[in-house]
Amino acid sequence: MSRSVVLTDAQWVRIESLPPSSVGRRGRPFRDDRRVVEGIIFRFRTGSPWRDVPHEFGPWQTLWKRHRRYSGDGTWDRIHARLLRDAGAADAIDWSVSVDSTVNRAHQHATNLTRDTGGSIELQESAGRAS
Repeated sequence: MSRSVVLTDAQWVRIESLPPSSVGRRGRPFRDDRRVVEGIIFRFRTGSPWRDVPHEFGPWQTLWKRHRRYSGDGTWDRIHARLLRDAGAADAIDWSVSVDSTVNRAHQHATNLTRDTGGSIELQESAGRAS
């Protein structure tokens, strides 16, 4: 598998109809959806910055804008739902759950919030009660 081919043909066919089309939109038509989606997948798989995505996937600005658009309009949610539905129908989902009980504690002075302990008000009230 080459670096620029992230999805197999069978995987692409499953989600091919879900990304929105640029038909009817003003401006330039969308670049090849498969190449852009593969670029976005490559970026998240490697953890690289957008600017470091290989040029084979197209300009990084296109990848970023399309990812942002798909996140906002629910495209990624539809793709996720379709893949879950298909995997569920094929009984290919293992719903094992792993629970992590790690607790991170911080000292009270580790926060950047001020604590109101009463201060002078507390002293005035106790002085009033003493007389």
